[in-house]
Amino acid sequence: MDTSTTAPMRLTLSITFIVCFNFMSYVANGLPLAVLPGFVLNELEFNTVWAGIVIGTQYVSTLLSRPLAGVLADRLGAKCAVIIGLTGLTVCGMLTTLAIVMYASPWLSVSILLGARVIQGIASAMISTPCCTWAIGLHGKPHTARVMSWNGIAAYGGIAVGAPLGVLISDRFSLASIGLCIVLLGLLALLLAVVRRPAPLLRGERLPFIDVFCSVLPNGLALACSSAGFGSLTAFIALYFDSLGWVNAAWCLTGFGIAFILARLATPNVVLRFGGYPVVTLCLLIQGLGLLFVWLAPSPEIAILGASLTGLGVSWVYPGLAVETLARTPDANRNSALSALSLFFDLAVGLAGPLMGLLAASLGLAQVFLASALLSGIGFILVLALRRAARPPVQNRYPAASLPSRPHRSE
Repeated sequence: MDTSTTAPMRLTLSITFIVCFNFMSYVANGLPLAVLPGFVLNELEFNTVWAGIVIGTQYVSTLLSRPLAGVLADRLGAKCAVIIGLTGLTVCGMLTTLAIVMYASPWLSVSILLGARVIQGIASAMISTPCCTWAIGLHGKPHTARVMSWNGIAAYGGIAVGAPLGVLISDRFSLASIGLCIVLLGLLALLLAVVRRPAPLLRGERLPFIDVFCSVLPNGLALACSSAGFGSLTAFIALYFDSLGWVNAAWCLTGFGIAFILARLATPNVVLRFGGYPVVTLCLLIQGLGLLFVWLAPSPEIAILGASLTGLGVSWVYPGLAVETLARTPDANRNSALSALSLFFDLAVGLAGPLMGLLAASLGLAQVFLASALLSGIGFILVLALRRAARPPVQNRYPAASLPSRPHRSE
């Protein structure tokens, strides 16, 4: 058997196995997305504000739990954090089932449901970033970009599978089956995670999270500039199409997702070969161009092309910035650094809706995509500056052994 072929294949399978825990987590996140708002409105007879609170609680919980997830994973190990997250996912499924069964008592039901969403948000934070650092810890920093790539595919793929699956299960069986499916996913993932080999617990000084956050801040701002475009596209593309009398806005999100995944699958070693900042610089240019296409689109086909270009541009921004972040972070604080970086993604996507909504209300929906393209441009300039600052001086680019020796002068 050709060992040169089997070794990379074994590596890919090992990484894929670990990021599958994140895939299961995102499937569980997607399952209730399309059915819980209807349950809150029709069965519990609350208004749309409460429906929004039930859905949004999870994302707020995830955002607030990122620092805790990073610190726990650094101190106890990434595998331990993932197991805590999967246990939380199982508890969330039980509470979701109980809340649905208790629909005859609306206030009790919605209270239990909110508790379940809080736990699901914490579980998501405990699973997503620690899955990456678990795989990186087992296989080494040179494989950071590959781990990030597969983990991103797992996340987007999990949501894409989970949302329609939740509707199918609810229609075919019952709404309570959604909670039971989350329980089964959590238990299955727990059984698989417990038997996996943990990554070595790294020794070294554990920096306070605020110090790690400040060190990550420049890369995080660049990530936020990119992520705002994704948040704007998902929040406003349907309304934009409707305002122009166009149909099939969903094809924009489909094009985005396909381009995103294909870019990662087709160029698995691009960050390793060219470096994080050069790749992110090109990605932000492509993303900005795509958003300009959406802004100026004379037809839905051009808008779909623009959304696809945006997905292509977004594809390697997070892995590229993650590689550069880890290169400048002590290994003992690896989980905290990636959790801090993810905070900027969460904030940008979360704030894109209300802030861009204000812009749309005053200037029109098209300007949302122009503003997003300008943010991509700001991110491009910021990454150029970071790239220049990270470049070693000319005299330090060559190893000392290759420099001509100078005669020693005694003082």
